Amino acid sequence: FQVKSENKKTIWNTEEVPEGSEFDDTWDPREKPEYDISFKQHVGTEDVFFGMTGKDPSTACCEDIVIKIKLPETKFSDITLDIQDKVLDLRTPKNKLLLHLPYPVNSKEGRARFLSEEEILEVTLRVSRKLDFINFS
Repeated sequence: FQVKSENKKTIWNTEEVPEGSEFDDTWDPREKPEYDISFKQHVGTEDVFFGMTGKDPSTACCEDIVIKIKLPETKFSDITLDIQDKVLDLRTPKNKLLLHLPYPVNSKEGRARFLSEEEILEVTLRVSRKLDFINFS
C-alpha cells in the first residue's frame, strides 16, 4: 500500500476526510435543536395532469431542500449559519447543529429566513444535480 502524496509523512489523503469534519466537536455542551428536512419540487400542469416530464414524488425529482430548525429563545442576531456543498453548520449561544445534507447543494444560492413568532429558522437550498433524463436544468 502506497500513499500517493507529495509529503511522505502524511497518514491520509485529503479526499479521505469527509467534508464538514472540521466543524464536528463532540465536547461542545450546546444542545442539538430539533429540525425537519423536506423536499420541494416545482410542478406544472404538464406534470400533474399529463405526466409529460417524467417527474415522480421521489426526492430524485426535487429541486430544493427545505430545513426548518426550531430555535426557542433565540434572536436573529445570535444565529451564525455556514453552508457548504454537503454540510450545514448552525450555531447559537444555546444550540449547535452540524447537519450532513442528503444531497449536494449550491451553497451560493440558498435562502434563509427567521420566523420570529414561531422561533423557526427556515433554510431553502437548491440541490446541485447532474443532468439526467428527469433533471434538465
